[in-house]
Amino acid sequence: MQTAKVQKPSSKQISDDRITARIPHANRLIIERAAAVYGATVNQFIVQTALDRAGEILEREELLRLSERDARTFLSALENPPEPSQKLIDALKAHSQLVKC
Repeated sequence: MQTAKVQKPSSKQISDDRITARIPHANRLIIERAAAVYGATVNQFIVQTALDRAGEILEREELLRLSERDARTFLSALENPPEPSQKLIDALKAHSQLVKC
């Protein structure tokens, strides 16, 4: 059985932000059972579960994973960048004329 990961909020951590949701009664019963098994209140369980899932989604969508070969190729390109192409040189010139930094 998992132990609750939820920390009891100190008076400084309490927030006025609120999220509400209407759910079918059967879903509420499932969530209440799961919260009890988890050892948390329904609110703690919902918040912690949502945060865990949000972290998983953000990690999956924002983290770039490379194979060892791809990582070596990437690092090699950083350490030994190719010479700029004429197209890149022209683009930089056009940019510097259009945008004054």
